[in-house]
Amino acid sequence: MIVYPHAKINIGLHIVEKRGDGFHNIQTLLYPVALCDILEIRPSEQIRLFLYGLPIEGDLQDNLCLKAWQILREDYPVPPAQFHLYKRIPCGAGLGGGSSDGAYALKLLNNYFSLGLSDEQLVLYAARLGSDCPSFIPKGPSLAFGRGEQITPYPIDLSGFRILLCAPPLFISTAHAYAQTTPKPPARPLRENLSLPVSQWKDVLVNDFEQALFPIYPVLQQYKEALYASGAVYASLSGSGSALYGLYDSEEAYKEGCKLLGSNVLL
Repeated sequence: MIVYPHAKINIGLHIVEKRGDGFHNIQTLLYPVALCDILEIRPSEQIRLFLYGLPIEGDLQDNLCLKAWQILREDYPVPPAQFHLYKRIPCGAGLGGGSSDGAYALKLLNNYFSLGLSDEQLVLYAARLGSDCPSFIPKGPSLAFGRGEQITPYPIDLSGFRILLCAPPLFISTAHAYAQTTPKPPARPLRENLSLPVSQWKDVLVNDFEQALFPIYPVLQQYKEALYASGAVYASLSGSGSALYGLYDSEEAYKEGCKLLGSNVLL
């Protein structure tokens, strides 16, 4: 059985406050995009993970696919299995690739072993895996609050826009990125800014990580400027970076953006 864990972009991201547990309360819209990994499950006598494609930082045993199996194993007689994960979503890019892999591993295990878990139950397990994981259980865009685990479906139609996703060859640790920020409540709730026409987002819809990270990594600002220079209606850093994206209402402008950013285009 094979699934395709997809990436996400953040449309607006406010870092509201630092919590007592060390996490941060945020407001953001998580929007699914077509870039995806490939995850397969096979029967096995022991739990194993095989990796292909882009490299993954850290200890293999900390991979969220294995952790997904472990937390379900606590409550259900889940047999061992082999995971085969082909990475196409770069790590440290703010695209939620690892979180998506973990969430999709939960869904894959649920279906493969006929556990009968609802999406509501899977969301609770996903929250134990990581802050971004719950948003990858339901389909479609969702608003995320708290440390990112509190999600609410948010229907938004961007079908009239092409999304150009790009990233410099740069890994940014989420913990490092948060350490550079100064949390503050937003001037206006995210919902209000999202309700405006996309043509007005440039002036009001912000990602708080940009203010902290652009001075440290000037290449990020250069990429954002390139997206606007090529005709993007709206451009932003995704999550804590290093990926950025642009929304284009013109195919010609989208192609110009792809030409300008060249081999660093992911989608």
